[in-house]
Amino acid sequence: FGILRLENPELGLDAGEYLGLLSHSGSRGTGGEVATYYSRQAREMHPELPRELGHLAWLDMDHPLGQEYWMAMELMGRYSKANHELIHAHLLGNLGVSVLACVENHHNFAWKEEHRGRRLIVHRKGATPAAKDILGVIPGSMTSPAYIVRGLGNPLSLNSASHGAGRCMSRKEAKRIFSWPDIQKVLDRHGVVLISAGRDESPMAYKNIHSVMEDQKELVRTIGLFYPKLVKMAEE
Repeated sequence: FGILRLENPELGLDAGEYLGLLSHSGSRGTGGEVATYYSRQAREMHPELPRELGHLAWLDMDHPLGQEYWMAMELMGRYSKANHELIHAHLLGNLGVSVLACVENHHNFAWKEEHRGRRLIVHRKGATPAAKDILGVIPGSMTSPAYIVRGLGNPLSLNSASHGAGRCMSRKEAKRIFSWPDIQKVLDRHGVVLISAGRDESPMAYKNIHSVMEDQKELVRTIGLFYPKLVKMAEE
């Protein structure tokens, strides 16, 4: 939970501050299992690839397995969306509050799209759709703001923008470097109450979200900022 700040009227709301809820949930591992299964099938279909390039094996979209993989992936996308809806319904129901506006942000997914007259599969790993006027969320960390944005539809990025600030170090490195006293100092400085998290999610393990947004100002337009205040992540 946190403060959603709108500088101008947006999302059908007046400019001002609102209570915001931001959740991040995927398919809880099942999407990864789907990808692993079909990646294995692809590698078996392309034994001619050198071992070091085995994970670049592919499934043709005209092949039954390719069609099957696409449908399975689409199912996992709908499952992830349902997870978000249930999380929000549960929390809002217990709080007894109503929703004024909602922004959904699908990422780490693939879409069938047309670009420059060609029908393509656009896979946005670490990226999110940013077509003209499409709403999105680009988060920072547990202490830095998430940007609420509208896409500008830049063809040079295939109508895409980054999904988030991105890490400046690996999870393993973050666990090695940062202690809980280090993290607590940063939380206190930003007025954030942490219910649970792992040290791999340390705020210091992420890039500066403001710099990242400055670098993609030709891809999206900022319409609001979400400042986290009460945070719960997966336990260590």
